Amino acid sequence: MDNITLLSVHATYGLALVLFLAAAVWHFMAWRVRTSDVPPELPVGKVAVWFYRPMDLLGIAMLAGVFYAQAVGSAVMGESDKPLKINAEAMVASIGLQFMLAGIALAIVIRRLGPVQWLGLRWKEWPWVMLIAPATVVCMWSIFAGLQGLGYNDLMIKLGVEQVQDTVAIFQKENNVVVLILMGITATLVAPICEEVVFRGYLYPAVKRFAGPWMSALCTALMFSAAHGSLSALVPLFIFGLVLAALYEFTGSIWAPIAAHFLFNGATVVILIASRFIDLPMPT
Repeated sequence: MDNITLLSVHATYGLALVLFLAAAVWHFMAWRVRTSDVPPELPVGKVAVWFYRPMDLLGIAMLAGVFYAQAVGSAVMGESDKPLKINAEAMVASIGLQFMLAGIALAIVIRRLGPVQWLGLRWKEWPWVMLIAPATVVCMWSIFAGLQGLGYNDLMIKLGVEQVQDTVAIFQKENNVVVLILMGITATLVAPICEEVVFRGYLYPAVKRFAGPWMSALCTALMFSAAHGSLSALVPLFIFGLVLAALYEFTGSIWAPIAAHFLFNGATVVILIASRFIDLPMPT
């Protein structure tokens, strides 16, 4: 990563903030012109927002700030000429941070609504994840192939951006078995659960409460993509964030985006292992 990656993190979070503020002002002005005898609007989609309060603006700012700082830190570290190293202690700390952020989101909401109702954990149509998850992965791979065909990778090369994310490069070069196991657990279990609870479970409906569903999907997808600190993956992860938000909205259950995220990351880990040990082309 170089300075352009750091600038992209600033620009992406700045864009998300501008979109959120503009939509929030518009919704506030629309609310003011309503008369008192007009019943409240029915929620759009299946993700409820009635229990979110103005104080949740602080929760949005706090969580977004943590991910912003994390992304900037990753970009700054990526500018170093030294090869990026990671150890088991750092991986455990990373896992702990993700669970902490998910715990913060849970602590904010739990006094108003139980997690079962909040996250739609009693989803009666849960067997649909057996179809939704693989269909999402195939769809995303098709989109990525389309981006490559349109010259996205060539553009990244012209910009001098590293084509392989730091975490992917570490996974392919690391020889410490404990670190590899922890990275695999983080990618396939910790990230799908914690990131979905934070980004889709809390941030998406909280932003939706103040800015509407469309702007919320855009803002949270921008934050989700920038939080990974990779310019080459910014657009693909933004699209993935939109898809995950749509899955949550249309199903009303966090199980759908978790399943899709789990299978997507799990398939990526399998491909990385295959590319390392059976001489398959290195994925970007």
